[in-house]
Amino acid sequence: MAEFEKTLSAIPLKDLKIDDSFWNERLRLVTEEMIPYQLDSLCDRVPGAPPSRCVRNLRIAAGLEEGRFEGFVFQDTDLAKWLEAVAYSLSFKPDRELERTADEMIDLVIKAQRENGYLNSYFSTLYPGRQFCNLKEGHELYTAGHFIEAAVAYYNVTGKDRFLKAMCRFADLICQVFHTPEYEDAVPGHEEIELALMRLYEATGRERYRRMAYDFVNRRGTTDYLSRESSLPRFIDVWHDRNPYIPEYGQAQAPVREQKTVEGHAVRALYLLSAMADLAGSYRDRGLLDACERLYENVTQRRMYITGGVGSSGTLERFTADFDLPNDSAYAESCASAALAMFCKRMARVTGEARYMDTAELALYNTVLAGTAMDGKSFFYVNPLEVVPGFHKPATDKAHVEPRRRKWFGCACCPPNIARTIASLGEYVLFRGEDELRLNLFIGGIYRTRLGDTDVVVNVRSVFPQEGVVNVRIWARGPMKGRFLIRVPEYAESTSFTVNDEPAKPEYCRGYAALELSGEKVEIDFSFEMRPKLVYADPRVTADAGKAAVKRGPLVYCLEEADNGPGLSALAIDPEEPLTEEFELSLLSGCVRVEALGTRDTWEAGLYSTRPPDKRPCRLRFVPYCFWGNRRPGEMTVWVRLKC
Repeated sequence: MAEFEKTLSAIPLKDLKIDDSFWNERLRLVTEEMIPYQLDSLCDRVPGAPPSRCVRNLRIAAGLEEGRFEGFVFQDTDLAKWLEAVAYSLSFKPDRELERTADEMIDLVIKAQRENGYLNSYFSTLYPGRQFCNLKEGHELYTAGHFIEAAVAYYNVTGKDRFLKAMCRFADLICQVFHTPEYEDAVPGHEEIELALMRLYEATGRERYRRMAYDFVNRRGTTDYLSRESSLPRFIDVWHDRNPYIPEYGQAQAPVREQKTVEGHAVRALYLLSAMADLAGSYRDRGLLDACERLYENVTQRRMYITGGVGSSGTLERFTADFDLPNDSAYAESCASAALAMFCKRMARVTGEARYMDTAELALYNTVLAGTAMDGKSFFYVNPLEVVPGFHKPATDKAHVEPRRRKWFGCACCPPNIARTIASLGEYVLFRGEDELRLNLFIGGIYRTRLGDTDVVVNVRSVFPQEGVVNVRIWARGPMKGRFLIRVPEYAESTSFTVNDEPAKPEYCRGYAALELSGEKVEIDFSFEMRPKLVYADPRVTADAGKAAVKRGPLVYCLEEADNGPGLSALAIDPEEPLTEEFELSLLSGCVRVEALGTRDTWEAGLYSTRPPDKRPCRLRFVPYCFWGNRRPGEMTVWVRLKC
């Protein structure tokens, strides 16, 4: 059972500078490619990409342009997430021109805001004067949450509070409306506002925001508001869906403290869990923490792909049943893995348990990264584990799966979500407590913080995930007193520690190695072996029965047609032969390639035959899953048959 940890907090982004051999290029892509490209997409300036209309809708709502709203009811959130990504980007790469552009977009948002604080271009333009008339489908509170998150991030990094004050007006309206008799049992259909209000509470200290978040979470599953809402006179029918509301879809099937399995829309579920983790820590709510732990276990032990992908079904983008993890029709939305990392980061802060950062690392290094191309200008919405181009026909169960990333989407929630997640990477690396520091991810950089009453500078150097070597140097303005904890992941073998060049035997605590600090300068070396290994699935995962996957450190590997030729399903890996690895500078901008021995089935009969296929020896070449689809289009698979 998880226990509450002493208060842990992330290092503010403005107090750190990532300098890492693996992540520098990904962060450069965010600042130099993704952010400019995504703004062009939001402003409908990318040839051949589906129009967004996002900025145009807000201009119409602000009275700056004539026209009619176009796009999804939640289209505003694409700009909100873009602004949040910009804020994080400015923390590690100041850019006056980008900040000026962001200020202009913030001005537009504030001009589109109504006098009472309400902000939503869809309802303001199509149903002026009406608000919160379709909570189950209208995404008003979801949209509000993303604007609030963006405002908090922008304030934390730049110190500018105009956006924050505007979103406080919106939050004040929400707190007022949702404590009136007609809304006293109402909850949002798409969770997000709950975790956003907690971030606003942390930025402002205003108790009403924390209380509103707590009320929304406590109400969920205790009322039938979402089921009966469409019968209310004020209801605005957005989707024209004649099907009855499914409580499980919105995690409303039972009170949150009583839920045993994670259900419904994957992103909604994980945003809810993120808020629950925040509230559990803030209120020291044992019931919420137990629920978070129970649902985390259900996700990671029964409903998560080996890549950290979650939400296996393309129908309603949802969790289905335990062990239902098909590979070729996997949905595994990019937003869902970003949300999983967010939830795990919060649980690690609340409990101090390393296993949550193990899962966050898995999601960040695999599915989140796979969601964007290596040029930062095309994206995956869904993340399958097996692709055969041509099998993904319209009106089939694989219609959502695409073998190539797309320039943009009509529903473009994922591209800016990927950008804001990567740009906020520094929030995952190092936590501080009253008398300790915790290194969660092996990401190089300089981190300025405090240990007790002493200012310290932590310099982390590594070549991870290429090698398992981490060097930490800590300087203090005065004698240090406290502990430095380093996460020891399950894949780390033959671990060794030195402190100031002397061998050290740390105390192990909840998955971390704890080392005592003293003096004004301490140097810690942590090294471990990280060999590629075959991984097998629980036999109840029927899609993976008789198969194996390759994993090295946090990176899951895959076969691509570019390296192995067509017909990947004809390949089988020999589990008795050792895996070999080699760093190849010219491969996918430099990565460790893994090779294995196996066989390829050859077939010369018709569609079916009583003769088994011939088997020929061959070499299988694996590359990191996060880089797949960056060369010519072709087949891909993570799971490979075992040689008989």
